[in-house]
Amino acid sequence: MPVIRRLLLTYLSLTLVVLVGLALPFGYVYQRGEQQHALAQLEHDAETLAAFIDTALPVNHDNRIESLVRDAAGRWDAQIDLVDGAGRTVVSTRPDGATAPRLHRVLTADTPVFGEFGARTMSVAVPIHPGRPSQGAMQVSVPNGPLTDRIHQFRLVLAGVGVAVLICGTLIALALARWIGRPVRELERATRHLADGAASPASTTTGPPELRRLAATFNTTAVRLQNLIAAQRSFVGHASHQLKTPLTALRLRLENLEFDVAAGGEANLRAAVLETDRLATLVDTLLAMTRNEHCGVPPEPVVLSGAVAARAAVWEPVAADRGVTLSLRGPQQVSAQVVPGALEQILDNLIANALDVAPAGSTVAVTWQADDTTAELHVADNGPGLTDGDRVRALQPFWRAPGARKGGTGLGLALVEQLAEASGGRVRLDAATPAGVDAVVVLPV
Repeated sequence: MPVIRRLLLTYLSLTLVVLVGLALPFGYVYQRGEQQHALAQLEHDAETLAAFIDTALPVNHDNRIESLVRDAAGRWDAQIDLVDGAGRTVVSTRPDGATAPRLHRVLTADTPVFGEFGARTMSVAVPIHPGRPSQGAMQVSVPNGPLTDRIHQFRLVLAGVGVAVLICGTLIALALARWIGRPVRELERATRHLADGAASPASTTTGPPELRRLAATFNTTAVRLQNLIAAQRSFVGHASHQLKTPLTALRLRLENLEFDVAAGGEANLRAAVLETDRLATLVDTLLAMTRNEHCGVPPEPVVLSGAVAARAAVWEPVAADRGVTLSLRGPQQVSAQVVPGALEQILDNLIANALDVAPAGSTVAVTWQADDTTAELHVADNGPGLTDGDRVRALQPFWRAPGARKGGTGLGLALVEQLAEASGGRVRLDAATPAGVDAVVVLPV
């Protein structure tokens, strides 16, 4: 729907701009044309009346002149003012008997004809005889209400046509937006399903040709990507399974050689056994990561205090053997949404890493807290710590810190991050105070 709304808004905005760009100038041109036509018609009528008055002036037919003026004023619903060459009022149909204030401009201006629009009237002033200002002048003022009504009526018609065009444009734009937006929604749906691990090809039969080609390309890419991921997972899983048996057999053979190895070779034998254990741990971690990639089990609520206490009890003997104290602190009734079994693996890896670097006599603090949306689990040690760049790289698979103990696989933190993301959370490594690393796991509550 957002795509359709944006497309519809774009089309309607363009249509509205075109309508306004056409309607406003068209309305203005029509108004100016009507006003000029009305003034020209009024000027023509005034000049015709002036010609009749001009024929009556030489014979001093004052009654006839007044009759002509008042008859025209009645027929035109106009106010007519007539002055002689000296500016004296001859005839005036104004209620107050005053002469039009602009009438004397006709007697002095270079242009003998004067016309203007007022707030309620339009007026023209013409000489009685062109070229003879001494003959006097006449001004005719008529109400411009009928003209204004015609202009307003035309504006209403123009606005109605604009609204009708806008409605038609809206319907056409809506159809076009849906036609264009349908393949976009299909691509969005297919992309979301692909991110969830499900195969759902996008439709290639609707929409513009460009989007249909894009959908076809996406479908091909999605199929190849899924095949590659499946092949990679299958390889890791099968390779890990295949390695477990020979590694177990190799360790047994190395242990059986213990009584046959001379005193000088015992160190090498113990190193070989340790390397075999490291390979076995690596294989187990790879299997765990492969299982988690295939895991589709939804997260479920787990009480942090109980899970932390259970894992701390397991690691307490190891911590005591190394002279390290495990400290637990946090509220009792805090729950987090975690994939089943993930929190135990997260705690095991973080506590194991902390114990590996914590000096004797120090404390590994396991704390947790929560707000309305997330719960944070902290495992902080007092070890040598990591630089800012190393704390970022530490989450990458197979990365190991400089000077790290032998036997590690470099996959523990990568597995923690994978388990947290599978539960809808995230992992980060902060600097602990005064030294060391604070591993933070943020989970939804």
